[in-house]
Amino acid sequence: MKPLFDLYEAGIKSELFPLLIFVAVGAMIDFGPLLTNPKMLLFGGAAQFGIFFTMSMAALMGYSLKEAASIGIIGAADGPTSIYVASQFAEHLLAPISVAAYSYMSLVPIIQPPVIRALTTLEERKIRMPYEGRSVSKKVKILFPIVVTVIAGMIAPVSVALVGFLMFGNLLRECGVTDRLAKSAQNELANLVTILLGITIGSTMSADKFLNFDTIKIISMGLVAFVFDTAGGVLFAKFLNLFTKNKINPMVGAAGISAFPMSSRVIQREAQKADPTNFILMQAVSANVAGQIGSIIAGGLILALVK
Repeated sequence: MKPLFDLYEAGIKSELFPLLIFVAVGAMIDFGPLLTNPKMLLFGGAAQFGIFFTMSMAALMGYSLKEAASIGIIGAADGPTSIYVASQFAEHLLAPISVAAYSYMSLVPIIQPPVIRALTTLEERKIRMPYEGRSVSKKVKILFPIVVTVIAGMIAPVSVALVGFLMFGNLLRECGVTDRLAKSAQNELANLVTILLGITIGSTMSADKFLNFDTIKIISMGLVAFVFDTAGGVLFAKFLNLFTKNKINPMVGAAGISAFPMSSRVIQREAQKADPTNFILMQAVSANVAGQIGSIIAGGLILALVK
């Protein structure tokens, strides 16, 4: 048990493992679709509604503000962000929060479709969104991660580590001179750190700390967070449609969560169920990529506001 404790101290308490995962995720993401359609950033913000709703609900249920914030961040649909926040605010809840975050990320294909169908009509799900595949210059792709890091640092300085490591990974991908490092981050680094993260957090799941009613409550609230994330994105898209001539398929709003690229695939599948000839994958991917940024900034804001 001693080696695992040392690994926990070095990897979780020091925040090293979550940050290394962000490097790997950043190296996997192509921000090109988002840069061709920047308005999709709005959905990356709207689909974080579940975080703050669940945080409020947890506080009303008697959890401290820091514990409530750690539970609410499950709605970021981003395992590393959940671990990062929980390790700072509620270390004793780290195990159930991690299990809830990663479990619901994998259950997105089951969670999102019923919520989407409940909030949209068949005609809305059939809405087509023409996609113009404009090319994005190399200079813009290189500047984007740098600019985002600077802006995020100005809005919420405490988020610089989260955003900075994600954008550093993306810079490895886009700069064109570190292909070997980018591929290593996408594969070897991602696989190795994921294994170490699982082993380390798993070592904290002793029966007396994990098998209790609090775990059930946290996992249940995690589901609420994902449901309200999806609902927030869909309803925001429907709200925008009241003021726009070119209608947005409301399902694209649901892709604004951080579960990349699973959520965008779910949205495309739902679109083709409504109309087999409809293709909104690129718009969904744009919103999904925006969700990666939105979830990290939301985590940074919570770290800055909750003290």
